Amino acid sequence: MRASVIAALLILAVPGFVRAQSMADDQVPISFTLSAKPSTIRAGSNATGGGVLGRRSSGGALGIDSVANWSSYFYYQGLDSNGFTQFSWQYTMVGNAPFSQGHDQDWEGETTWIGAPVVPVSLDLRNFDGSPRFVGNQRLFSDATQFVAPVLNSPVFSKTSYTSSETPTQFTDAVQRAEFIHKSDDEWHTLLRPRVATPRTMVLIRGTYRFALNADGSCCAFVLIDEGAFFNALFPPTFSGTDTTTPVGAAETSGDIRTRDISSFLFPNAYLYIGGNPSNCCILGFHTYDLEQGGPTNGFQERRYVLNYSSWISPGLFGGGFSDVTALSHEMSETFNDPFGNNLTPWWLSPNGNCQNDLEVGDVIEGLPNGVFPTVLHGFTYHPQNEALLEWFAGVTPSSAISGAYSYPDTTVLTTANVSQNFACTPPLP
Repeated sequence: MRASVIAALLILAVPGFVRAQSMADDQVPISFTLSAKPSTIRAGSNATGGGVLGRRSSGGALGIDSVANWSSYFYYQGLDSNGFTQFSWQYTMVGNAPFSQGHDQDWEGETTWIGAPVVPVSLDLRNFDGSPRFVGNQRLFSDATQFVAPVLNSPVFSKTSYTSSETPTQFTDAVQRAEFIHKSDDEWHTLLRPRVATPRTMVLIRGTYRFALNADGSCCAFVLIDEGAFFNALFPPTFSGTDTTTPVGAAETSGDIRTRDISSFLFPNAYLYIGGNPSNCCILGFHTYDLEQGGPTNGFQERRYVLNYSSWISPGLFGGGFSDVTALSHEMSETFNDPFGNNLTPWWLSPNGNCQNDLEVGDVIEGLPNGVFPTVLHGFTYHPQNEALLEWFAGVTPSSAISGAYSYPDTTVLTTANVSQNFACTPPLP
C-alpha cells in the first residue's frame, strides 16, 4: 500500500483545446502539451540570517527495512508546517554518510552500491467493457520497453564526467557529491546498479485516459491518465504483500524489486491530470515508497519499497527543454535527498514560483529557462534536470557546496541561498 507522501515533478496548466471533428471524444491533438506553462507566485520573507550544516551523522532511520540511508541536520530559523518557529532541521539521505557518525568515531568515505531495477510499464487502453480498443484499425497499446535501452544509456545510470568527481560517475552521485564536496573524500560515492526487471502492463478503462496518436496514426504520441485511476492501477490495494494485479505489487511479489533497491517504473509518454480534468495536466513523475508489513524474516520491520514513477518524454512535447530523462533525473535526485518524503525544511519560495517546505531539490528549478543540463552520452543528447543543493534550503551563506554553488551541475541557475519565508509564503505583516 503506497505511502501517503508523494512528491510530484511538475504540474502544468493546459488551456482548453479545440478537438478536430474526426477525433474520438477522448482523443487530443498531438500539440496538446505544447501550451502547458508553469504557474508563478511571489511573496515576502522573514529572513533572520544564514544557516549552518551539521557535521555528523546520527546513522540511518531505525525500525525499517529499506534502502541504505543516513541522517543529519542543519540549523536555520524558519517556520514549520504548523507555522511555529523551528531552528534545527533533520534530514535523511540515501547511501552512507560523507562524514563522521556519533561523537568520536572516524568515518572513511566509501562507495555505496544500490540496486536500481527499471520496470517498463506499457499501457493497454481498453473500451468501457474492458475489451481491447482500436482506433483506425490500430490497437491502442503504448509500449514502454522501447525506452529501456536509452534510459540505461542515460546519465542517470551511465557514467560521465562532472566537476564534483575525479572519475566519471552517475548524475545523482555527482549532485550528492557537489553538496558535500568539502566534507567527503574522493572515495565517497552513492552509485546505482541498474537491472531490467520483468515488463509489466497497466490496463486502463476508457474514461480514465485521453490519448494522442502519432503522425502515422499509431499509438501513442502520449497518454494522459486520471491521477486517481493511475494510483489505483499502479499500487497494491492492501498491505498483504502478495498482490499480483498491479505493476508495483507484482514486482514486489515476484522479487523483481527489493526493499534495499530504488526502483524506477518507466512509462511511455504517460502524464497525469488532476481532478478528472485533462486541462489540469501534467504530472510527469513522482517519487515515494510503497509500505508493506514486515514479518519473521525481517524482524517484523515495516518494509519500504522506495520507487519512482517516471515517464520517458519524447522531444517536442513540452517546452523548457523537458525531454527524454528530465523526469527520471529529477525524481532520482529527489529520492537521493529525501528517500522517504519526510525531510522538512523552512518554507521556501523558488525562482519558478513554487512555495514549499520540503527538501525537493528538483521542484526548486523545474521549468526555468536553464532548468536542464544537456549531456551528450553514447551519441545521444540527454536532458537531465539541474538540481538545487542542500545549502540552498539551509540558507548557508556563503555556500559550502562545490564552487560556492546552490545548484548543480549548472552552478549558475541558483546564485543565492533560500530566504526563509513566512508560513505558506504569505507576505509579512505590515
